[in-house]
Formats: sequence, structure tokens, C-alpha cells
Amino acid sequence: MPTPIPRVRLPATAKKGEIIEIKTLIAHDMENGQRKGADGQIVPRKIIKLFEARFNDALVFSADWHPSISANPYQSFFYRADESGSFAFAWTDDDGSIYKAAAKLTVA
Repeated sequence: MPTPIPRVRLPATAKKGEIIEIKTLIAHDMENGQRKGADGQIVPRKIIKLFEARFNDALVFSADWHPSISANPYQSFFYRADESGSFAFAWTDDDGSIYKAAAKLTVA
């Protein structure tokens, strides 16, 4: 299975108090553990179970995902821009793997 690739889209700048939309997507197969591979062996389960977004180290959004979530899951949410800083995004796989992305926001 290829390494999951996270993508994040948000404005680079915002006015103080502006509500911005943050869009995330991770290229991930979300293997359910019930399919057999070409060799006839069961492909191990690999599903993202948790998505978190932090701004300046404070948790601003979290989502628990379940086995029925689609491959390449998309998540969007809104955030009030009150100060400049950095976003840190993390997708946690049920096998313990964590995939990360980051983005900066400048508030004028």
C-alpha cells in the first residue's frame, strides 16, 4: 500500500475575526481487513480512526472516524481567525501510524 498523502487547503491570510474554511484530504486506501490480496492472503486492516487539527498547539477540531469511512477521506471545518499562527493536522491510523501536515495563517 502506498504511503498516505495528506493535503490541506486554507487561506494564507485572514482578517481578525474572519471565519475561514479549512479543507483536508488524505490519500489513503482505508483497507478493511476483509479483502484478499493477489497472493490469497488477507490484506491487514488499515483505517484512519482519528483526525485532529491544532492551532498554536491548542486543539481546535477533532473527528473520530469509523470503519465505514470512505477511502481518501475529506474533512472540512470552519475556524475564526483571531491571531496569526500555525496549524498542525494529524491523521491517526488504527495501527498507530500518524500522518501529519502543517500550514501557517497570518491575521492582519
